[in-house]
Amino acid sequence: MKSMKLIFLVLFSVMMLFVFTACNSNEQATDDETTEQTNSAFDQANADLEEALAPLPEKDTGVKVAAIESTLANSFWVTMQKGYEDAAKDWGITVKVFATDSETDTQGQLDIMNNCLSQDYDAIAVSPLTELNLIPGIVAANQASVPVVAVGNGVNEDALAKANGKIAAFITSDFKAQGTMGAEYVIKQTDGKGKVAVIEGIPGATQSDARRDGALEAFNKAGMDVMPVQTGNFDAQTAYDLASALIDANPDLVGITCGNDVMALGVVEALKDKEMKDKVIVVGVDFTEEAAASIKAGDLDASVAMSPYLFGKAGLLCALKAVQGQEISDTVIWTPLCLVTADNLDSMEGWK
Repeated sequence: MKSMKLIFLVLFSVMMLFVFTACNSNEQATDDETTEQTNSAFDQANADLEEALAPLPEKDTGVKVAAIESTLANSFWVTMQKGYEDAAKDWGITVKVFATDSETDTQGQLDIMNNCLSQDYDAIAVSPLTELNLIPGIVAANQASVPVVAVGNGVNEDALAKANGKIAAFITSDFKAQGTMGAEYVIKQTDGKGKVAVIEGIPGATQSDARRDGALEAFNKAGMDVMPVQTGNFDAQTAYDLASALIDANPDLVGITCGNDVMALGVVEALKDKEMKDKVIVVGVDFTEEAAASIKAGDLDASVAMSPYLFGKAGLLCALKAVQGQEISDTVIWTPLCLVTADNLDSMEGWK
């Protein structure tokens, strides 16, 4: 971000040539081998994160941090909350995690931030619902000398600069690559032939737009017949209704990619009710616990996994560094991004 003094990017590799061995192995492992693979991969990602943030912030400083997420009805954000809270325990400081009632409550999220500014928090970590909704809160925090870090979802750099606002750090992922990976799986499973659909989350939300664009580019490049983009607002019931209408109008549909697992699971239920699930490949993003259970049951075909836990930890550590006046280096860390299917599901035990 041009207007930032300090930017920290946590990007997830699109390539399958990374430390997460289980993601590109089709061999069956014993329970002990699986645990060792998964733990070593996560431990490596965690070690890479800490190395990129070195020197790490001082511990037991009495700092209080507020973290503002999206709805905790989505287990992705629950896992991120755990990342914040565990890191706070390890560093001997206090963190309180706030969440909106829904994925679309943009004003409610801004209200939460303004309320935090009226209290004695030393720093605030935010995951904006859109690129614009928290800009007034960020500017207010700047005026109060409270550092702000953005975690996962970004802020529109031009609008923030125009408002004379800044953030101390940005922790993010390659969201477009996530959409690309999901679409490429559908392409592979269908030999690149047939009708496909993309269900986006909330238009204007950083991760939603990028995942949508990544999927669309991959489908179009493969020459597939792409239906108009459907907007699911990260909601399962909305996605269910959209999928029902899509399959009624296009019974020859062969694949659907979704902006998150919540919508993907809604799509799965719609297809099951239409007795069409075995004819349509469905892919989500986030690899939530619910998605893992659905893959195991043979319903959801795939989900793109990343680590919301490390998002939370990185957000907490960057907030502490900002409070302590430490430099946050402009560093890129490549940590595992994995497409999870029934073939490698067992090897994902313990990933968070």
